[in-house]
Amino acid sequence: MIPMCLSHTTGKEEKGSDHTMNEDTPKEKEAKPQSSLVDKIQQLGQSNVPQPGDSNIHVLPIIGQVEGHVQLPQQNKTTKYEHLIPQLIAIEQNPKIEGLVVLLNTVGGDVEAGLAISEMIASLSKPTVSIVLGGGHSIGVPIAVSSNYSFIAETATMTIHPIRMTGLVIGVPQTFEYMDKMQDRVINFVTRHSNIEEEKFKELMFEKGNLTRDIGTNIVGRQAVEAGLIDAVGGVKEAMGKLNEMIEANKDTGEQVVQ
Repeated sequence: MIPMCLSHTTGKEEKGSDHTMNEDTPKEKEAKPQSSLVDKIQQLGQSNVPQPGDSNIHVLPIIGQVEGHVQLPQQNKTTKYEHLIPQLIAIEQNPKIEGLVVLLNTVGGDVEAGLAISEMIASLSKPTVSIVLGGGHSIGVPIAVSSNYSFIAETATMTIHPIRMTGLVIGVPQTFEYMDKMQDRVINFVTRHSNIEEEKFKELMFEKGNLTRDIGTNIVGRQAVEAGLIDAVGGVKEAMGKLNEMIEANKDTGEQVVQ
């Protein structure tokens, strides 16, 4: 009989416990969105960004490493060209978008992927402005100068260096010739889309003693403007002001493409 009484008492306790849980359920439901937000911040390092109103300006961030044909390790922050190219096509075709701001904080990456993005931005019919924030290194340099007008933050840096190759390298003269031609593609693009002279850019690219254990130059903020690489020192305010000015000029002259 004693075991039966114990069993009966335990059953009551379980029911009481169930009743208590049911009373707390609404509170748990209220806390769930907050918990979900905290989990998202912990896992992804981000929260829900407030949605802006309808804007005629599109912002395109290029961050981390520009990923090429080979997928980079998961821990790397990357910008994938297969994501950006369709976006740029959509920007060109969307009649509601009248201008583009490119935000750069990149260490560089794949040369061909970077040049593809640069050519896409340069060939847009709509006004474009770029801002180098933090860094616009390596292949980030052509992307930065591909816009109609470029800005660099006072403390932002740009590293200019010869191209590098990783993986299997065949030790024949043709390998060097191939790398030299690819390097010329970068040099030609940068000099065509900025005010820097070719000789000056090559001088910065092959500078010795500026970088530790490497060849090249690291230039900061105003130095990039003085070299003719970037148009002006500035941030978001200056970039948005310049882009709005260019959009209005396009409207006044009737050069804006009607989609």
